[in-house]
Amino acid sequence: MSNHVWQDYIDVSLIGSGHIAQAAIISCDGKSIWANSKGFELSANERKVLSDVLKGNDEARDKAYEHGITFNEKKYVLTRVEDRSMYARMNKDGVVASATKQTIIIGTHLGTQIAGNASATVESLADYLIGQGY
Repeated sequence: MSNHVWQDYIDVSLIGSGHIAQAAIISCDGKSIWANSKGFELSANERKVLSDVLKGNDEARDKAYEHGITFNEKKYVLTRVEDRSMYARMNKDGVVASATKQTIIIGTHLGTQIAGNASATVESLADYLIGQGY
């Protein structure tokens, strides 16, 4: 897919839903950013830690539970990891990330947005991309 298509997923499917404040789509290994919303820049280390947690790396997951996990230099408390998704909170704000075969979709939500709607939005896009072979 072209970069334009990936950016459309950010702008239309995620941010445009009204349930997501900021978002990014990265490679499943965390090495590259495929698209992101303006001002939502994940460092190489943040991407690597997320990738390791979602791949089932017990050490990375345990460390994230103990010390938190950062996105865009903001520290969140990891609340749960299940199947292909990860959920974290910072006060009333939150983040959800969901892995596909080739990507990790990350979406943040503000305290004024409903966490369940944010999770459903990110996971629905993940379902769609899985269906498309990604």
